[in-house]
Amino acid sequence: MAGTDENAVAAEDDALYVLTAVLLTPAKFPSVLGDDYPEACAALGLAPLADGYGLVLGQDGEGARWTVVIDDVSLVAVAIASWDCGMEYDLSPDERTVVAALPGWPLAVAVAAPGVPAPHDPAPEIVDSPALCPPDTTTWGPAQRRLGADEIALQWALWREQIDDAEFAPARGGAGDAEVADPASDDRVGSAGATGMTGITGGIDSEGGTDGEGGTSGGDGGAEKAEREAPKGHSGVRRVLAEVRAYVDAPPPLGRVRSSFAPGDARTLRADGPGWSLVARTDDIAFVLLDDEPGEVLPVGRGPELPGLLEALDKMAVRPL
Repeated sequence: MAGTDENAVAAEDDALYVLTAVLLTPAKFPSVLGDDYPEACAALGLAPLADGYGLVLGQDGEGARWTVVIDDVSLVAVAIASWDCGMEYDLSPDERTVVAALPGWPLAVAVAAPGVPAPHDPAPEIVDSPALCPPDTTTWGPAQRRLGADEIALQWALWREQIDDAEFAPARGGAGDAEVADPASDDRVGSAGATGMTGITGGIDSEGGTDGEGGTSGGDGGAEKAEREAPKGHSGVRRVLAEVRAYVDAPPPLGRVRSSFAPGDARTLRADGPGWSLVARTDDIAFVLLDDEPGEVLPVGRGPELPGLLEALDKMAVRPL
């Protein structure tokens, strides 16, 4: 980790041309950096402080990329809110709030400061650690999977309208209120653009099964019964739902389950784990993305169990202040 070199980055000398800023807190952090808050902090060599940090990304007078970490989270939050509203805001952190000045940028930044050289890494002789760089999202993997989940949460209505609720048909031979999908329905629709997702495939009930001769019955037995009775069920989704249920009994690392605003009285839930991401609305369905299923977005119907599971997750989730 580089120290705060006043010759390279110093707010009081206006040496840093601020381009953007992001929050790094338990409730809101760049998910591309990790599945939870401690993992995201570790990617930057930072201790996971309870109050979090603000990350200020900019260039010095020579054009070098720097990430200035500050502990004044409120200052960064106000700046971001102002920019989102189209208002100008001069983000000038007090030097006393600077925790570290890290070479490079951990995220992709599409703009550059005017009147300075093109963005580049600082000279090796003035830093004592490798420059930060964004995670590789050119191929499917954990970083791109999490970005895909971000996109679904941001564009929920767009993704939701591509799901026909008729796909979640009542299961045969089981409890009448279970919601499963027609196995013949494998239409792939939509595109995730920059996230690289290929579309939405099929529908799965809250037990991870699909409709068929061995359809799930819901009720007792949970995922084990789905495994036994629904050979066409998606094993990856069953695994995800089992791990999400385990989070309710044994809370995971901070930030793995987050709750944010949604229209009406609903909340948008985000849960992540090893190899998977889940996005849901407390009053609606869920979507699952898997490292093992490149580009696929798997809808999960409410069924008899999902509403209670989402309610329990919302109660334990961290929320923005």
